Amino acid sequence: MPLSPEQEAEIAELRAAPQPTLRAVAPGMEDHLYTAYPVLDHGFVRVIDYMGDDAAICQAARVSYGKGTKSVSNDEGLIRYLMRHWHSTPFEMCEIKLHVKLPVFVARQWIRHRTANVNEYSARYSILDREFYIPAPEHVAAQSTVNNQGRGETLEGEEAARVLEILKADSARAYDNYQAMISDDGQQGLARELARMNLPANIYTQWYWKVDLHNLFHFLRLRADAHAQYEIRVYADEICKIVADWVPAAYRAFEDYRLGGATLSATALDCIRRMVKGEEVSQESSGLSKREWREFMEVLDG
Repeated sequence: MPLSPEQEAEIAELRAAPQPTLRAVAPGMEDHLYTAYPVLDHGFVRVIDYMGDDAAICQAARVSYGKGTKSVSNDEGLIRYLMRHWHSTPFEMCEIKLHVKLPVFVARQWIRHRTANVNEYSARYSILDREFYIPAPEHVAAQSTVNNQGRGETLEGEEAARVLEILKADSARAYDNYQAMISDDGQQGLARELARMNLPANIYTQWYWKVDLHNLFHFLRLRADAHAQYEIRVYADEICKIVADWVPAAYRAFEDYRLGGATLSATALDCIRRMVKGEEVSQESSGLSKREWREFMEVLDG
């Protein structure tokens, strides 16, 4: 189940007692507060709290840069200027706190982004739920032959069924043993902090994740990318929808310059200049390695 009865009761209580405030609020984000958006088979993302909006970014920039911003005629233009020139601190003035339920192996990828405050559900203290991520058949794929970190062709038929059955059976067996080890049954039972090590990486965990907008954009640039692993990308995609309503001007700039943009090396830029002048440029004459050339052509081909 995405939300426990206790969590649903907490949300109902919070919604029933709205608080007046003098701080700036983002109407788009207010609509998202406390709503759990489902992700994968048992996961979700929901907004617990936030601080700031588009105006907060501009306010911070104008304090920081003073007269240097006088030539920017409007807030969106300023935000686009800040994004275009990789200014980070004004975006750090906005923060968001998310409650996320996700498989452990996704959490281990996610935690590589070390610029957030995290508090995770403790399996030393509490017993984890019997919930495991089992991929849908269309996401059961073979190892890529060209990318050591990626997937290749989708498995089909008996092979796909065999893999899914192994995943389900191993998950159930591991949890049965976990329960048996911590069970009293007239005996003391193994400590939870030890019993948890028998659980598979596809079991679900939960955490509160608080991050500023600058570092959130960095997370989304990597994890909402088409090359990111599907299981973390769907979380990033859901967060993108929330951020687009929270700071619409900043998100449009992010979408334009980061998600839809590209960073090119000096050598790649030189290739483009040569191409614009009508010169025939090949990988051999480009000064780029084969991998660099392939990535360069992917950028040009869109």
